[in-house]
Amino acid sequence: MGPVETIEESMKQQLITDQSEFSTLCEHIRNAGLVGFDTEFVSDVRFRPELGLLQFATRQRCVAVDPLKVEKLTEWWDIMADDETTVVVHGGQAEIRFCLAHGNNPPRRLVDVQIAEGLRSRSYPLAYSSLAKRVIGRDIDGKQTRTDWLRRPLSEQQIRYALDDAAWMLEIWDRQRVDLERLNRTSWAEAEFRRMVDDIVRDQETEPWKRLPAVHRLSPRELGIARELAAWRYGEAERRNRHPRRILRDDLVIDLARRQPTSLNQLLANRDMNRSEYKRCSQDILNCVVRGRDLKKTALPRQPRAPRDEKNPHEQVLGKLLALALANRCAELNIAMPLVATSSDLVSLVRVHVYKDDSDPPPRLLSGWRADVCGDSLIDVLDGRIAIRVADATSDTPLEFDRVAG
Repeated sequence: MGPVETIEESMKQQLITDQSEFSTLCEHIRNAGLVGFDTEFVSDVRFRPELGLLQFATRQRCVAVDPLKVEKLTEWWDIMADDETTVVVHGGQAEIRFCLAHGNNPPRRLVDVQIAEGLRSRSYPLAYSSLAKRVIGRDIDGKQTRTDWLRRPLSEQQIRYALDDAAWMLEIWDRQRVDLERLNRTSWAEAEFRRMVDDIVRDQETEPWKRLPAVHRLSPRELGIARELAAWRYGEAERRNRHPRRILRDDLVIDLARRQPTSLNQLLANRDMNRSEYKRCSQDILNCVVRGRDLKKTALPRQPRAPRDEKNPHEQVLGKLLALALANRCAELNIAMPLVATSSDLVSLVRVHVYKDDSDPPPRLLSGWRADVCGDSLIDVLDGRIAIRVADATSDTPLEFDRVAG
């Protein structure tokens, strides 16, 4: 990014509160074509996370924008979703969701330095301060994580902390990009950046009732009631700008779907329903139950597929065997195992290859760069063509994989 002195000079407390200054910044970002981006927000009580600050860093500027003063941010969300500007983030799930919520389009040229680090080392996921220290040797203050970013005025220390979160993003990516190119893993990183965006887009499109815990254990009739309750809760949360679980807890939605109360006394049989805010909504809740109970069978939702770990226990044993093989392979390649596959990914591979169950989507481990890295070798393990033994218990890669003759 250039000399540290230049960066530190640019990090003087720059807080944009004027709409025209924000437009000038957006024009600068368009011309630069590359920007580090971060946000500070409050998410624990409101319907949607609420932006408290936006931070931007190009190679020439590092500034923060106050969204409580600069209310029209469309110009930035359009840039984030265009095909010309590369946006560098760290653990950018929240930033992607903001782009979808406020710009109605997903980012198209996103780089996530947290993911990039996991593809050039076994360190994933790393907090931003740890990542900056590891990659560029920079110490970053992490003492403002509990700040109320909606409270004004913001202190000089708070603004500097926020600017730090963006200021070093491009320098970190510069170092990572060189390594990824040397290791021929640039295409891996690009695929993972796209996958993260696509996963969040799919999650945003998921109906509220499908997000409930253990919803697959409900009968179709109970699911119908849960769907009605979840839809009402979502609408009420949006109207009151509160988090849905503060309107009605997840576990109470499941309990009501199972008990199916039709009177106030039945509703209040669960002592947790005796809170005053629940009592005020009691008739709305009962109406949801009635609507769900009155649904025709053809209108009932289909039961979601059970999570992979609740089906065949033998799949779990084979999945753990594959986990040993994968851990060893990731150590050999110096790549983060959690980024390559989850336990569910391994069980999915077992289910498809061993039990010929094609009801799930194709396993991630058999497509893209993962197939090249480990997919074929894991298939060989399942087919008995490779034997595993301990070669050197003191090594970072203690296992050895011997191809079976014959």
